[in-house]
Amino acid sequence: MEITAAMVKQLRDETGLGMMECKNALVETSGDKQAAIKVLRERGLAIAGKKAERVAKEGRVACEIYDGGKSGVLIEVNCETDFVARNASFQAFLKELVQTAKTVGDNALAETVKDQVAAKIAEIGENIIIRRNVKYTVQGEGIIAGYIHLGEKVGVLVEVGCAKAASLDADGFREAVKDVTLHIAACNPAYLQRADVPADVIQAEREIYAKQVEGKPANIVDKIVAGKLEKFYQQNCLVEQAFVKDADHTVAEMLKARGDAIGDTLAIRRFVRYQVGV
Repeated sequence: MEITAAMVKQLRDETGLGMMECKNALVETSGDKQAAIKVLRERGLAIAGKKAERVAKEGRVACEIYDGGKSGVLIEVNCETDFVARNASFQAFLKELVQTAKTVGDNALAETVKDQVAAKIAEIGENIIIRRNVKYTVQGEGIIAGYIHLGEKVGVLVEVGCAKAASLDADGFREAVKDVTLHIAACNPAYLQRADVPADVIQAEREIYAKQVEGKPANIVDKIVAGKLEKFYQQNCLVEQAFVKDADHTVAEMLKARGDAIGDTLAIRRFVRYQVGV
């Protein structure tokens, strides 16, 4: 298969690596971009952000917590330019969509309001896409919390549980929940805990790590792979990440300490993080 300059450029844009490294990887994989990325990772080369996987759109995220913290919604709405995203008409429409999101299921908002979206597109003169929406309702004792980062480009929705109803009014509980939302926004965890990581993802990581140390004795390879996998969990699983406000402790350790301080057990039950265009 002919490896074109456009193919090399696309891989380079996605990985941030040199032209020759990208071309050689594509030649080796007969032009298969995803296979080429895997080859580059196996060689231990640092891959930049996956630009080709990002949705190149502007827009805003919005959320609302209601029913006294028992429910919450988070939505992402895309448009073509940031100028429109800051427009008063777009902002007012965003607020309307949040209210409708309370009444529909996950990712059902776009279909529900397609006529309103069409009318808004005609008014503004720019394409608008409702990309995704989610709704949480607390299960048992606990609270739903949300956070929108400055600029409305990153939003978080999380459910944090406790064992005692009295804890819901405790300042320590509220502060812990707030810190969890800030941490998720800043550190972008992919999973809640290691048990949530799909088996195929773990296997793929194992294969890449093993390839990176190919040729070493089997027992050494096993140790290195196990160590790298531990680091993967620490970087990608929320409860194992270093707490953003105190890197000497994990999020799980922070929650335990906060729970002990109010005589309760705190736990993150689920979370979602939206970032515009990602």
